[in-house]
Amino acid sequence: MVMAATREESPRSPEAKLGMQVEDLWDVQEPQLSPTEKLNACFESIPVSAFPPAPFDQAIEIRSDSSLAEAVQILAQHKILSAPVVDVDAPDHASWIDRYIGVVEFAGIAVWILQQSEPPSPRSPSDGSAVAAAASGVISPVEQQVLGSESAAATSGSFFECLTSSELYKSTQVRDISGSFRWAPFLALQTTNSFLTMLLLLSKYKMKSVPVVDLGVGKIENIISQSAVIHMLAECAGLQWFERWGTKTLLELGLPMMSPASIVKVYEDEPVLQAFKLMRKKRVGGVPVIERGGGNRAIGNISLRDIHFLLTAPEIYHDYRSITAKNFLTAVRSYLEKHDEVSPMLTNMITCKKDDTIKHLILMLDSKKIHRVYVVDSDGNLQGVITLRDIISRLVHEPHGYFGDFFDGVLPLPQDSRV
Repeated sequence: MVMAATREESPRSPEAKLGMQVEDLWDVQEPQLSPTEKLNACFESIPVSAFPPAPFDQAIEIRSDSSLAEAVQILAQHKILSAPVVDVDAPDHASWIDRYIGVVEFAGIAVWILQQSEPPSPRSPSDGSAVAAAASGVISPVEQQVLGSESAAATSGSFFECLTSSELYKSTQVRDISGSFRWAPFLALQTTNSFLTMLLLLSKYKMKSVPVVDLGVGKIENIISQSAVIHMLAECAGLQWFERWGTKTLLELGLPMMSPASIVKVYEDEPVLQAFKLMRKKRVGGVPVIERGGGNRAIGNISLRDIHFLLTAPEIYHDYRSITAKNFLTAVRSYLEKHDEVSPMLTNMITCKKDDTIKHLILMLDSKKIHRVYVVDSDGNLQGVITLRDIISRLVHEPHGYFGDFFDGVLPLPQDSRV
């Protein structure tokens, strides 16, 4: 039995201290409110400026003139999925909206990689520059000779060695792929916006992270990610408000939100680029790798951030005739073991059951540093997937008309350019 934390106890962390603030607000809410309405009211009363800052090694900005190779190294080194891009041409006194050109994500880099793996369109001009080629999704004749015309259906093990050593990869700058950015520049919160606003953006509005901007200096003060929210919730275990919600089972909270037939998946003998194509097309952050002929059992998971293994260690696939999803998992696991690196890819599939509690799931996601858990039946067959966004969406709800004109003037790029 979990004992509730008392006010006399010293909070374990800044996140736990924040949880105590929610606890104090919970105690003074009107008794007729439902638990969900109480949580909404608590989070509406706390400004996002109270959220603990991101770890120093994750508070990263990338220059717009950085090459894709440099951006991949930065994201991989700091183990982050995305970073804001600073316009090197912006004046010192520029406002935040002029200072940044967007957020570069592994998802956007994946789009660029997929474009390079496709043969050029016969209707596209053949004499464009490398930059124009990258922007339009077409590679130049010189690069075509280097990279070949392989499609994602038959990408050989040497493809990524050729790609990462090519001038195109080394010379294409982050600003050249700005068409893949989710927001231009991006949707940001002010320090006075509420926790509830932030939680809704990270759940219902599918943002993986939300920048918090200090309007006074025109710079990003904090970046709050879905993972950071899950960590905060894990640190609140034992508090009354958390236990009232956290002891509910996944089934009671309506999770998973999809049927087994709706799971986006890739089979072990399919090319790994097919996995990244599916993620882009279906707008999901990861896919399970299914054993061929093994029912609906998964042998591993490939996420968007794993694309960096194709770019930072391309030599590990050199001996493969083609890089299937299974070959990719095998090669990456071998690489990680050789270099004594800790990664979720080294462990077996992390799964849960529908009768597990949401608290159990949060603690597991936080300790394993993963972004999704697959729900299985007693035979190990996939029943669904639960993401960080799904969990946050069950914590709060959007009141009618809550955002009002909040999104006015925030224009996402055309649908075919979003990832």
